[in-house]
Amino acid sequence: MNRLPAVSAPPSFWWALAFAFALGTLSARASCQDLHRGGTLRLLASSGAGTIDPQVNYTLQFGQLYVSVYDGLVTFRKAKGDAAYTIVPDLAEALPTISDEGRSYSFVVRAGIHFSNGREVTVDDVAASFQRIFKVLSPTAGTFYAGLIGADRCLKSPRECTLDGGVVIDRPKRRVTFHLRKPDSEFLDKLAFGHAVILPREAPAADSGIEPIAGTGPYMVASYDPKRQLRLVRNPAFRLWSTDAQPDGFVDEIDYDFGLSDEDQTTAIANGQADWMYDSVPADRLGQIGSSFSQQLYISPLAAMHYLPMNSRIPPFDRIEARAAVNLAIDRGIAVRLFGGARLATPTCQLIPPGIGGHEDYCPWTKNPGTHWQAPDLEKARLLMAQSGTRGQKVTLVAPDTAVGHAIGTYVRSVLADLGYQAAVKFIAQGVQRTYVQNSNNRVQISLAEWYQDYPVASDFLNVLFSCASYHPGSDASINIAGVCDPALDRQMEQAMELGLTDVQAANSAWTAVDRKVVDAAYVAPLYNPKHLDFVSKRVGNFVFSGETYFVPALAWVR
Repeated sequence: MNRLPAVSAPPSFWWALAFAFALGTLSARASCQDLHRGGTLRLLASSGAGTIDPQVNYTLQFGQLYVSVYDGLVTFRKAKGDAAYTIVPDLAEALPTISDEGRSYSFVVRAGIHFSNGREVTVDDVAASFQRIFKVLSPTAGTFYAGLIGADRCLKSPRECTLDGGVVIDRPKRRVTFHLRKPDSEFLDKLAFGHAVILPREAPAADSGIEPIAGTGPYMVASYDPKRQLRLVRNPAFRLWSTDAQPDGFVDEIDYDFGLSDEDQTTAIANGQADWMYDSVPADRLGQIGSSFSQQLYISPLAAMHYLPMNSRIPPFDRIEARAAVNLAIDRGIAVRLFGGARLATPTCQLIPPGIGGHEDYCPWTKNPGTHWQAPDLEKARLLMAQSGTRGQKVTLVAPDTAVGHAIGTYVRSVLADLGYQAAVKFIAQGVQRTYVQNSNNRVQISLAEWYQDYPVASDFLNVLFSCASYHPGSDASINIAGVCDPALDRQMEQAMELGLTDVQAANSAWTAVDRKVVDAAYVAPLYNPKHLDFVSKRVGNFVFSGETYFVPALAWVR
């Protein structure tokens, strides 16, 4: 680092210099905001992501936008990389006062913040929003918020949910206090997660579908047609209260257009007709894009996995031998190549990704079982198939209708056929495929899915995906796609979460044991841990990739 020579000067000089610097910094920030403010950011995806309801939708696709439309009492900092894992006050004036040995969290709600409909946020809105999580059967109601006093009654009778004793408000003091049945080391993370956003108390007590709900962020949903476009415009009621929690956006409008294939999205960005794409750049275009548009590419590490959930409640995958056979027969190296190659993905056999507490390399589903995947073991897979007694049965894989979905889905269908199944693959628009495979009424046997952390802990990959509380028969919001409900596994996960309160190292070891138990049961076939590649147009500046929410559209400007 270059250094300037030391210079002595009186203290008054340094105070004056510091004051001038502070004024200059603020002025520079204001000038930067003014210089880059305005314009329309154009985003693309092959399809919409289903409901626009922020307490029901459980997709990264819309979650990236919700962070600039809605606010919780606390939130993850809007920052680059791992700095985004820091929790900061949002609609609350400060982080909570925690009492009763970790069972009570008390917040004071900021005054003067308004929803986009013009009404001021009150503690009644906070209480109603948490009741609504249960009334709309939010996918995380039974996992993230089930520890609240009164949540058990809400889960049994959602429409009558009051959370009596669990959420207590003091109107004169603008205070809201959450009371838990027992301490939860992750409760603050759960409050920062998107389903805990504060909505107007008059929001419908059912999934709002395509009807927007008022929020408090710098943008508001102006219109939503899941087949055509989601349009965000500036929220006229927004005022800046925290740049860490909710910075003002640069662009005046964000248009999210649906309907183009991955190939056409890539071409549109290359030609400057759009600014960013949600879907992956097709593998056969990566070479061209990498060589011709390298300055417009951003590759970022992820805490995520792509996997094949198998429905453990219906044939043929109600037999562990059949599930194990699929795990052994899949060539994860081929899956990695179809996704984009070794720079963008790493084969895996387990649920907890690298970098998350509790991850210890483990792979029983490979030749020469050990710590890492090496190659498929077709001989052992065929032996297990014979033991399963399921050879010759009809099996349909449900995959997203994207270039990567087609490539991997077609490959997996061939693996199922080689194992002796009458195999087929059904491609569904990406925005619909997730809810379709989650609904047990559709009797999906096996599907192609992906999971990105809500916040970076092991429970988010295990408790959320495999607990009884995450399985809701007949619901589009049943994130436990494999249909797992094992009380012994639930107890083991609960013990791991309790250890997190007092002994992080012991908790990590407990999660390692849970990970191996779920992997050994072969409820899913993990494929790879992806990295994220963002391809943007030349006119996009200030690209920010958050470790928590990924690309933050509101922080980008357009030239």
